[in-house]
Amino acid sequence: MREKPRDKERLNHMIEAIDNIFEFITGKSFDAYKQDEILRFAVIKNLEIVGEAAYLLTKDFKANHSSIEWADMIGMRHILVHGYYQIRDEIIWATIVT
Repeated sequence: MREKPRDKERLNHMIEAIDNIFEFITGKSFDAYKQDEILRFAVIKNLEIVGEAAYLLTKDFKANHSSIEWADMIGMRHILVHGYYQIRDEIIWATIVT
């Protein structure tokens, strides 16, 4: 049985997903993002990964790094996965470019 990822691996997953997002949107405008369904799905999937990895970090790690908005990352992931019908392009774009 494979061992569960530890905090360091989860942080690496988050970094990789964020790097993917920046690679995907480089040179893109908001209008281009809205019109490209594959790009939107790719960005959303990587935001889900960030939120899921944040959710699975140990409580001790999150407590020791309390200045990071863990709840916001996790909350966005829950909306992207469970409230998919509520996803607004403007909010996704603001999240990734701000």
